[in-house]
Amino acid sequence: MTDRGPARILLADDHALVRRGVRLILDSEPDLTVVAEASDGAEAITQARAERPDLAILDIAMPRLTGLQAARELSRLLPDMRILILTMYDNEQYFFEALKAGASGYVLKSVADRDLVEACRAAVRGEPFLYPGAVNALIRNYLERVADGEDPASGRAITDREEEVLKLVAEGHSSKEIADLLVISVKTVERHRSNLLQKLGLRDRLELTRYAIRAGLIEP
Repeated sequence: MTDRGPARILLADDHALVRRGVRLILDSEPDLTVVAEASDGAEAITQARAERPDLAILDIAMPRLTGLQAARELSRLLPDMRILILTMYDNEQYFFEALKAGASGYVLKSVADRDLVEACRAAVRGEPFLYPGAVNALIRNYLERVADGEDPASGRAITDREEEVLKLVAEGHSSKEIADLLVISVKTVERHRSNLLQKLGLRDRLELTRYAIRAGLIEP
């Protein structure tokens, strides 16, 4: 509950059935209300700018922009808005990426009926939320990597913009379509594509697509 009534929530997931189920959970709570829905990350950004919700709940695997990509942009555009990642991926890499992207919570879809309401309330209060079963594993993983001299929050080989281009290339968009979607020139798209191939040691669109699937940017 906020000072002006129930916490206003944006819900973004590319599966309508998932959105419907999550909305039923949230709208049954007096202090939470879903004010907007989106079916991909780009639409989530548009809806967030229009509705100015208190909280955005984002799936990771979505068309056009992933939830992590959308979270990065929303953190820049609306720094006061809280972000939760709701995902099927029980994966520490995604968890660290979510934190870097500005998310204050990470909830598994498999236990959303149990954890999501609590996570929403924590986020609105400005508190972090981790699904209970992952806490020990994540801390252990983090400490092991630090002991090995690694920085668990670093190591992304490509920039945010290159990741956006990679995802759209893998989804089959042409350079012109990508340029229009990202509001950049075709020449810039081609430069990003060339940089991606060089950085990742790949040869063509097919290998870029395989990489995007492995990286969780698109679903196989």
